[in-house]
This record gives sequence, C-alpha cells and structure tokens, in this order.
Amino acid sequence: MLKKRELNGHECQVLYELMMHPDVFPYVRQKVYSFEEFLFSTKQTIEAEDRGELYSRTILDEWENPIGTINLFDVSDGAGFLGTWIGKPYHGKGYNSLVKELFLQELFFEKEIETVYMRIKVENHRSRKAAEKLSYVLKANKTKPLVFQQLNPTCHIYDLYEIPRDLFTMHYMREMETQTSLQQLEA
Repeated sequence: MLKKRELNGHECQVLYELMMHPDVFPYVRQKVYSFEEFLFSTKQTIEAEDRGELYSRTILDEWENPIGTINLFDVSDGAGFLGTWIGKPYHGKGYNSLVKELFLQELFFEKEIETVYMRIKVENHRSRKAAEKLSYVLKANKTKPLVFQQLNPTCHIYDLYEIPRDLFTMHYMREMETQTSLQQLEA
C-alpha cells in the first residue's frame, strides 16, 4: 500500500491529475501548477528524503495504482508534521486510516521518530473528522501551546494534533493482540 516516491512518468502523471482536483488541491502542502512543476517537486522530495529532512511515500490501492501521498515534513529532533492527500475517487474508502497506520509503523519502529504532528485547517472538516476518529491521535491546541502558536501566529487557521510514539505503540500492541485472539478462535 506504500512505496518510496519515484520519478516515474506514469506514476507522477496519475498523482498530478489526482492532486489537481478542487476537493484535494486546497489541502495539499506542496502546491504545484503544472506537471513539470510536479516532476521537479517530486525530485526535490526524493532528494530531501535522502538528506533525512522528510519521509515521503506514494499511497497505492489494492491493484498498486497510485492514489495519493503521505509525508512527514520538517523532520527535526525526532518529530515532524504529517501531510496526507488522497485522490477524490478514493475518498471514503478506508485508505486514510490504513495508510496512516502503515506509515506510522515505519516512522516509529524503523526511523526513530518520537512525535508526529498534524496541522489541519479549521475549515477542513473532512480531515479533522478523520483525525479525531483515530484512537492514537490527541488534539494538542492547548497541550502544545508553543507549536500551536507557531502554526497560528496571528489567528486560528490550523488545529494541532499530536501522535506520540508511546500512544501509537499501545494502539498497535492492542491491534496485534486482537488479531492473535481472532486467529486462535478461528483455529
């Protein structure tokens, strides 16, 4: 479901077209206005990951078609900001929570990340609702006032959410226990 970003013409073309949809584009962090800019941005993203500044993955559907991207931006001191976008035809099909879990497993268990933040525009009701459904996500407007203030220097544009490594790990361990119990019941 996730793979490292590539400078693949077909994959980039599909992602660019999905990203340009008016229900997706306003919420994409790395805005581009032409396919050539998208290629250049993808190349820069790959290079930034090589330098350890971010992590970026292409989201794939069951047939390995690219449907969006998930990224950890601004990586510093074991923390970064999560950015996810999924193409409009794939909204509401369960991909968001699934790819977040896969990406967070990689970040927390392989990359030494301790905290993942999400900044979500107040008017982006769809993303806020999706974030608040996840049991390992904490709303952090009040608990992380310095980070919240950095995101909103003049007015409240973004809500801040936090995913601490320990809370995600607890969630992951419970999921593994549940799966093991179900497998034992089926046997």
